[in-house]
Parts: sequence; structure tokens; C-alpha cells
Amino acid sequence: MTNDPQAEPPYTRLPSAYVDRLTKPFARFLHIEAAGGAVLLLFTAAALILSNSPWAHPFLEIWETRVGLQVGAFDFTRPLKEWINGGLMTLFFFLVALELKRELVLGELRKPRMAALSIAAAAGGMLLPAALYLALQWGQPGVTGWGTVMATDTAFVIGCLALLGSRIPPSLRLFMLSLAIVDDIGAILVVAIGYSGDLSWGALALAAVGVAVIRAMAVTGIRSFPLYFLGGASIWLLVDASGIHATITGVILGLMTPTRRWVSDERLYAILNQVVAHPADELGSGDTRHRQTLLAAEVAARETLSPVERLEMALHPWVGFVIMPLFAVANAGLPLAFDELDGSVSAAVFFGFMLGKPVGVLTFSWLAVRTGIATRPPDLGWRLLAGGALLAGIGFTMALFIANLAFGPGQIDSAKLGILLASVGSAIAGIALLLPLPAQTRPPAAERD
Repeated sequence: MTNDPQAEPPYTRLPSAYVDRLTKPFARFLHIEAAGGAVLLLFTAAALILSNSPWAHPFLEIWETRVGLQVGAFDFTRPLKEWINGGLMTLFFFLVALELKRELVLGELRKPRMAALSIAAAAGGMLLPAALYLALQWGQPGVTGWGTVMATDTAFVIGCLALLGSRIPPSLRLFMLSLAIVDDIGAILVVAIGYSGDLSWGALALAAVGVAVIRAMAVTGIRSFPLYFLGGASIWLLVDASGIHATITGVILGLMTPTRRWVSDERLYAILNQVVAHPADELGSGDTRHRQTLLAAEVAARETLSPVERLEMALHPWVGFVIMPLFAVANAGLPLAFDELDGSVSAAVFFGFMLGKPVGVLTFSWLAVRTGIATRPPDLGWRLLAGGALLAGIGFTMALFIANLAFGPGQIDSAKLGILLASVGSAIAGIALLLPLPAQTRPPAAERD
């Protein structure tokens, strides 16, 4: 028998502290976002290379291939690119809403004044870039693209912060993550309000009934994810038919997802003790007490995690490593024929992100702190906030998403050029400001434990 504490079985250790339920999901989210940012960058580079290669035409034509169901006069087919942007991206916004819900209920954003700082910064980071864009494009055909410059790309921002390592305190990562999430929610509301078609009130009313049914299912205790998936898919179809951009469905359903666990740790341990108390008999299968307790233990082990936590764990790798790279490779293709680009659109997008974003984030943050609406963590100095504000100008994913809705064929490539230049410029500027900062000192592991 060894005296090594590492060799002790897990049940001899103290149970996890409540704080672990808050910090571990957050850390996991950051790790996946950072790795996902690297994959996203790789696929973006691949799209740019392929769209300017001898294979450019077949590469770009792939995304225009019509996919769907067609039976007689019934035609429910769309280009592959639209299925990615309208269908798969709904899962992205669903995940964003899940993270926002968890932070609002369990994380730092449950503190009103702490949440107010991120919300104020996000508001400034949306309003000022849009105002600057409108000022630069007023009276020109590209004026409808004001929503393009409003959102921050979560994956790339977290990836840039990861490069800075211990120079960055956790408070800046939380601030930037919260800002980006609020930005994304604001951007999808802009899409739903500003870039949707004519409304079909009948389909919208049926979608509202579907949302009420989902809520009733949760209240009555139904916990079958496949049933919720079918309900969510039905709502998506109805919202899509209503004329509102269907990705708003992901936001609504994500914010409705419960954060409360059904089974507590104490109940789980009691049920597991019953498994030990009723060992398997030698007769094998049957409706025995042992089988009943095993089934109960299986359900209890699953339900000790809240629906928000289970869905985040299941979806986050798929969104980070499949959906977002697929979106990038389908949307980031940009044939570099500069003589056909509209320089005024590219400039408006560029300055909206590079100038409007940091000025808006810093100005509204300062006003919120100055008026007492928000509080600033002691280790989150104004230089750190300025660096984060510059990084907020990385608007790649959501910017491309909105640009595809806001611009016609004659201007979309110009908008893409502005987005790419602004994203690269914002990343370089933000890292350059934060890189000279000294590494944060951390206590030894024994003290942290």
C-alpha cells in the first residue's frame, strides 16, 4: 500500500467546490475558442488562396450548389452557402446564447455592475462604428451595410489573448468574452430587424406558439433532447417562413435553456450508494432491483449537469472546429481584382472597425464607470481596456455574416476586403499595445489550491 496521495481513489478526496462549476466551464470555453481561432484562421487562409488560384471558379461555384427537397411543384432547395449561413449558424448563435445565459445566471455577469461594464462597452462598440460607417457612406449605395461593422469575432479575439499568455489577467478575458457575446446577440437582433424580408404574421404567430410549447415542455419536466431538437427545428422553419432571419431562433431557444440541475450531488451519491447496496445477482437480466438502481444512476449521473452545461459541452467542439471553419471557407473567398472593388465601401468598413470600435468601447466604458453604473475590476487598467478595445475591431465571422445580407454582388467583395484588412490591423494593434506588459505573477500551486 502506497502513501502517495495521488494513488488514493477519487472517492477519498473532498468534493469539488461550488466555484469549480463556474471556473471549469469558463476555462474549457476559452481553450476551445483559442484552438478554434487557429483552425478558423487556417480555413480563412485556404479560402483566400483557393479563390485566387486556377481552381477559383469551381471552388466558388461549390457554395452555389442548390441543396434541399424538391417534389413536383414544391421546391425547398437553397444554395449550400445559404444552408450554412442560415442553418448551421443557428447552432452558433444557440451556443452564444447558452454562454450568455450561463454567465448571467452563474458567472460574473450575475453581478449587475460587473455586467454593466461589458454591456456598456458592447453598446459603444456597436453604435459608434455604425455611426461612423453611415457618416462615410451617407448618400451612397453602400449605406445599407452599416450593420457589418457592429460585431466582434469571439474566436479570433480569444485566440489573440491566448498568444499574450500570462501578460493578460483573467478579468480582461472575461471582459472581452462578455463583450463579444453581447455584441453577437446585438448583431443577430440587427439582422432580424434590419436585414429581414417582408413579414408573414401567420408564420410568426405559429413560431410564437412553438416557443410556448417548448417552455411548457420544460415546465412539465420533459428532458428529452431529441424532442426539443424537433421542436426547435419546427420553430426554425416557421421563423424562416415568416421573413425574419431564422438564426434568431438559436438566440431565443438558447436563452430559454435552463441552468438549474435536476439532480443534486447529494442525491447522486445516495443513488450510487443504492447501486452498491444491491449488487447484481447471478441470474442475469430481468426487472431486478439492481437493474432499476443502475438505470436510476445512469439518469442521475447525466442530470447532475444542467441542460446549459450539457449542451455547451456537446456543441462547442462542433461549432468551433466544424461549423465556424465551414462558414469561413464558404464566405471568406475574395478574388483580388482591385480594379473592380469599391474603395469607399472598403474604407468605411475598415475605419468602422479600426477607429469606431475602440473609441466606442473605451468611451462607453469610461462613461459607465464614471457615472457609477458599472464597476471596473482593480486589475483591469485602462491600458488593458484600450488593448481589448483594439482587439474588438476583429469582426471577421459576424461581419462576413451580415455583409452577405447587406451588400449586393457588386459590393460584397469590397466589404470583405475592408473586413479582412480591419481584422488584421486590429489584431496587430491590440497585440502591440498589450505585448510589452509584464507577465502576471501567480501564487504557487499549493497556495492556489
